[in-house]
Amino acid sequence: MKNILTFVEIKEGSILKNSLEAISAGKKIGDKVIATILENNEKMIEELINRGADEVLVLKSEKLGKVNLDIYVEALENVLKDREFTAFILGGTLVGKELASRLASRLEVGCVTDAIGLKLDENKNIIWTCSAYGGTLFSDMMMDNSKLQIGTIRSGAFKKLEEEERKGEVVSLELELGEKGIKTRIVDVVKEISETVDLESAEVIIAGGRGMGNADNFKLIEQLADLLGGVVGATRPAIEAGWISKNHQVGQSGKIVGPKLYIACGISGAVQHVSGMVGSDYIVAINKDEDAPIFDVANVGIVGNVMEALPIMINEIKQKKEN
Repeated sequence: MKNILTFVEIKEGSILKNSLEAISAGKKIGDKVIATILENNEKMIEELINRGADEVLVLKSEKLGKVNLDIYVEALENVLKDREFTAFILGGTLVGKELASRLASRLEVGCVTDAIGLKLDENKNIIWTCSAYGGTLFSDMMMDNSKLQIGTIRSGAFKKLEEEERKGEVVSLELELGEKGIKTRIVDVVKEISETVDLESAEVIIAGGRGMGNADNFKLIEQLADLLGGVVGATRPAIEAGWISKNHQVGQSGKIVGPKLYIACGISGAVQHVSGMVGSDYIVAINKDEDAPIFDVANVGIVGNVMEALPIMINEIKQKKEN
């Protein structure tokens, strides 16, 4: 029986979308998915079960109050040694990637990062699919002779399961964590006041590239995003030109996204950008160059001047909403 453990990351009182996607990924290879959470929150536990977790493992310790990766590693190492798991799946966040690498080193087991696919072969071996060379190639990897497999998944690569009423087991585990492995202490947490852009959880993203021409033209993208209830994304050239803040960047050096709808405006389709949005359910591309690479991944392509196409789209949507 393949038991799959997933890690639940919480930010500002909510479960990260990537952690729910980890449950979906676990379902592809496991008989039982156990979600481990560091907060005894009934609402969150119910959501995890309704999103596919067969069991929720609640870790308890007075040392787990603040975000401290040293403590997290100690706690999760205890869990992984105490019970037998086939694989441990984490979201591909900064926290998830650090936990995965540190635990793999401690336990001397295999580790894969940024997986975009998971499956079992004919011999029930786990196959991890990852992208390489900026998303131009995909590689299948298998960990031989690893008693436990650890991996992080790319945001948006696995769709979170639809929420439905399910029954699941809830297990509490009281941990006695020592001081030996704790090298850092959180003295204070200071929040920086900045623009908040939740690209990873957005269901609609309207993104602009070099073809938008200037910062003022990005107002059209903002209008379209407001009409569709979405958020604004951007390519690296648009950000480097100072037209919009880096918080909006989609791509290899930005955020990896997987919305239901992605509208690429004036984006040529460089692999660095495409690798960050190719997991979108439906892609619409607007570009005046009919040979632009973005059309290779788009479901619908509009060949034309983006500054002429966007006002027409905005007016049409406004009329539809008024009617």
